Amino acid sequence: MKRHFGGRATLPDDLQAWSRGKLSLMVSGLFAAAERSIVLATLARNIVFVTPENIASVLMDQMWLSTAWDLANPYLVGLGAPALSLEACHIVGLSEEMKCYVSMVYFEETDPFADFVVHEAAHVFHNCKRSSVGLDESRRREYLLNIECAKRETFAYSCEAYSRISSMATSMKQRQEALEEHAKGPFPPDERVDHDEYLDILREAIGSRNGWQHILKRCAPAKSR
Repeated sequence: MKRHFGGRATLPDDLQAWSRGKLSLMVSGLFAAAERSIVLATLARNIVFVTPENIASVLMDQMWLSTAWDLANPYLVGLGAPALSLEACHIVGLSEEMKCYVSMVYFEETDPFADFVVHEAAHVFHNCKRSSVGLDESRRREYLLNIECAKRETFAYSCEAYSRISSMATSMKQRQEALEEHAKGPFPPDERVDHDEYLDILREAIGSRNGWQHILKRCAPAKSR
């Protein structure tokens, strides 16, 4: 069953189970078997859709006023109300440490290659320290995954698109056709993402047995590639 908001978007009753299903392939592809259940459980309980029921507590819980501002604007826009400012960022998702906040507009997305939940969850990997979720930590492995700072958006967008391609296609031919369709645009609306590199990463990913690891390798710090 789903709960309805504003007569349009719907939210799964069991959000954690839904989140596990959405993120399990990415976690399985990026983490060792012994770590997967811990990482997946962490992500699943930290996916937060911003709704009329929780908007007040979500905003009050923020440490930074800028984060509260960034969360209030997509909430208002999702309701059809004007944003707080003309300069407001038009975002659908936002990650803050382990939390992934997502607008209800998520359920109205028509781009077949977009998945903001996967995108924001991918950002948790470089925000969250291993020790904070009970995993072994070392000087070289402080965070869940080592992602080059300049490549973090490329990593998240690549994970997002690869997740959608993998869910739509069951054969190599279908994956190639899906990527060809995606290559027609639109591309990630972020100047930090080189579109040629982005497509090359996806091309390499769909041609391998574990595309997630290829995405990770391409976005890892230069010294560890």
